[in-house]
Parts: sequence; C-alpha cells; structure tokens
Amino acid sequence: MLLSRLLARKPIAALRDDEDPSPHALKRSLGAWDLIFLAIGAVIGAGIFSSIGTAIAGEVRPDGEVVRLGAGPAVVVSFILLGVVCGLAALCYAELAAMIPHAGSAYAYAYATLGEVVAWIIGWDLILEYAVGNVAVAIAWSGYLDSLLSGVGIHLPAWLVHGYFDAAASSDPALHGLLETAPRLLGLPLIVNLPAFLVVAAVTAVLVLGAKESARANAVMVVLKLVVLGLFVVVGAMHVEPANYTPFAPNGWTGIHQGAAIVFFAYIGFDAISTAAEETRDPQRNMPIGILGGLAICTVIYVVVGIVMTGLAPWETMRVSDPLAHALTTAGLPVVQWLVSAGAVVSITAVLLVFQYGQPRILLGMARDGLLPSRLAKVHPRFKTPSTLTMLTGAFVGIGALFADDDATYDLTNIGTLFAFLLVCVGVMALRVIDPARERPFRVPFVWVLAPLGAAACVWTMAGLPPSAWVRFGVWLGIGMLVYFAYGYRRSVLGRRAA
Repeated sequence: MLLSRLLARKPIAALRDDEDPSPHALKRSLGAWDLIFLAIGAVIGAGIFSSIGTAIAGEVRPDGEVVRLGAGPAVVVSFILLGVVCGLAALCYAELAAMIPHAGSAYAYAYATLGEVVAWIIGWDLILEYAVGNVAVAIAWSGYLDSLLSGVGIHLPAWLVHGYFDAAASSDPALHGLLETAPRLLGLPLIVNLPAFLVVAAVTAVLVLGAKESARANAVMVVLKLVVLGLFVVVGAMHVEPANYTPFAPNGWTGIHQGAAIVFFAYIGFDAISTAAEETRDPQRNMPIGILGGLAICTVIYVVVGIVMTGLAPWETMRVSDPLAHALTTAGLPVVQWLVSAGAVVSITAVLLVFQYGQPRILLGMARDGLLPSRLAKVHPRFKTPSTLTMLTGAFVGIGALFADDDATYDLTNIGTLFAFLLVCVGVMALRVIDPARERPFRVPFVWVLAPLGAAACVWTMAGLPPSAWVRFGVWLGIGMLVYFAYGYRRSVLGRRAA
C-alpha cells in the first residue's frame, strides 16, 4: 500500500494546462527564438566567465590539500565531452517537454513517469540547480563587477565583495586574512558580498513584472554577451602564445574528467528552458527547438572561447574568480580586459535572470500538487507571474550570496543537476514502456541506445566530483525526505484523491 502510494503517477492529461485551463495558469507568450535566447542567456555566463578557471587550474585548499586536478588546455576536451553528455540529456528533455508542456520541468516529467516520491526527490533536488546555483552565479557577478570598477580606479573594500565562507575557504592569504582584519559585528568578522545581494534583488523585481518583459531584457543581454565574447575571441586569437598549450593535458585523463565535473556548471542552464513550457506558444514544436538549438550554439561558443583563453596565459595561473579578464591582462590587453569584464557583468546578469525565472516555476508545480503549501501557487492577478515564489526564491538566493563560498556551491549545484538529468533519461525509457501509444511530437531517436547512454554519461560526470559534494548531496536529500513525509505525503492532491 505504501509503495503504491509513493509511486503513484500523475496522469499526463492533468499536466496539460492547455487541455484544462486554470485560473492559476501562466500566460503563453514565448516563441522559439525567445527560448533559444533564454538558453543562451542561461548557459553562457558564470560557467565560461568563472568556474572555467577552476576547471583549468584545479582547486587547492588553504592547507595545501588538492581538491581536484586541473584539465589545463585540455579543458576544451572537457567541454566537448560535456556537450555530448548534455546533448543526450537534452534529447530526453525535448521529448518530455513536448509531451508535457508544464511549468514543473523535470519535476513534472518524473511525476508522470516514475511516481510521486521520485517527483518530490527531483523537485527538491532542482533547488540545488536553480536556487543554490544562482548563489554561485551572483558571487561570480560580484567578482567581475569588482574587476570592472577596479579598472576605472574604484576599489571596493574586500570585506564588501566576498562572503564569509569564501574567505574562510580561500587559499589566497590576503582574502583568508579578512577573517582577522575585517570590521566586526557582535564580535564576528563582517564579511558580506553586498553587490551579489543587490543584483539578486534587482533581477527578482524584473521577474515579478512578467515572462515576456523578462525575455526581452534577457534578449538584450544575450546580444551584448555575444558581442563581448566575439571581441574576446577575435582580439585574443591575435595574441595567443602557442607555448601555453604545452603540456596540453598536464594531469592526463583524470584532470580532464575532474575538470569536466566542475565546468559542467557552464551547461546546467539549458534545462531551464523546459520550465518555460507553460508560457510557450506551440510548445510541442518550440520546446525541442529551444532546448536542442540553444545547447548546440552554446557548445560551439564554449569550445572556441576555451581554445583562445588557454592560449593567452599559462594554465596554472587560471585559478581566479575572473579567468577571462585574467587571461587578457596576462596577454597585455587591459582595454579589452575592461570591456570583457563589463560584458561579463551583463552576461552573468542574464544567467541570474533565467535561473531566477526557472526556480519559482518548479516550486509552483509542487505547490499546485499539494507537496508544498497551496497558497504559494498564487499567480499575480496583473502580471500573471508566480510573484510570491519569485520573491521567496530571491530572498533565499540573495541571503546565500551574502555569505557563501562559490566553489562548494558549484559542486553541490552540479551533482544535483546531473541527478535530475539522470532521472529524466530514465523517465523517457519508463514512459516508452508504460505508455507506448502516447502521442510524442518529438521522439528521441534510437531511444534504447541514447537514453541509457545519457544516464550512464551523467553518472560518469558525477563520479568526477569530490567526496564532499556527495556527502552534502546525501544530507540535502535526507532533509528533503523528512520534509516530504512531514508535509507533502499527507497533503498531496493525488494522494488525497486516491484515498
């Protein structure tokens, strides 16, 4: 009885808001190009502008312990491998998004294919991708803003642009020394990332106004970021030093694998497109175009930028929060470095916007199903956005960004996202068995080859993360199960109907 209750599946028809319009439904206003621009907005950002530095140079703790080995110039191979991994998952996302154009993304897909308890796990897990991931994005934004302001002679106090846990975990003596030199409040060092908090607050305000307005703002930022990356590639290619490509893979396959595991953060945004399904016109056609088209464009951009970037500076010097700016400074291009820093601020703002867009829509689906308090499912009567959840998510991310350490946040976000991708691949196979006759506007080709490969590729990438990420992930899932049995299991709409 308990097992059948936990594995109860929500009928796909109940997830099709176009078949049963609800006063809580979101407005359909997005087309295929809106989705592609959202994909580029989400994917080209903190990963290429920040976490790529750790992927290239590795990570070392203040006590000298090596957390992960760097890929060196072979980070390009890491990007190509991840493009394949995400491409396999993207095919599965495209099939389910076209079948189930619902705001809940992978959460909704799991509810229709693998049952309620798995849906809860993946919904809880996706908080790591969107909300916790956006903490890292906000921290990266603050780092580039600090670099940009420094270029014009404005120097913010270090204790106002770093979080407490960032300083505590840093191997940089100057940053770690903030624990002793920063102003104190109630006897504790006052080390807060104020710019990160403020940008999250601004993005949250924009998102409350509406999906179409948010998409327009994102489109402008996407154009600017592509111009900046184009400038970086064109100018940088003329100053590449071939000696920097040797050794190409200084830590061999292990470095490529571990580099891929953290630079995966650069790819996680593509599935944010699936959260826009309920606000997309003709989602059966446009969702696959947005997901697959956006991922293909972003993979090409990553490979080209990675080739140029690792040719500008020695790979072992890339362990910085603003690696593109560092590469240009090393190559003696301060003017271009300032322009790239300005572009990075805009680019990462777009990532913040898309991630903050996605998280409330997943929580909205969970609240509609009773797994979270139903009063959270309110849609703003004028703007037709999940305003309550948008503001709650903004508060969570903003407070986290004040204090967090970005490297630990990258790991936790990556493992959570890869687990979601894994379950989506499994869900496609499950639905092919459970409901083979269901109309599929988009079908994964060679599904019994590509979907298992996608699942295995996700597990392979997860294996490259440090043990600490697995421990934190296990604790997070344990807390989630306690919340589910304390609240969601008893309040579930599907469960009450079955009773």
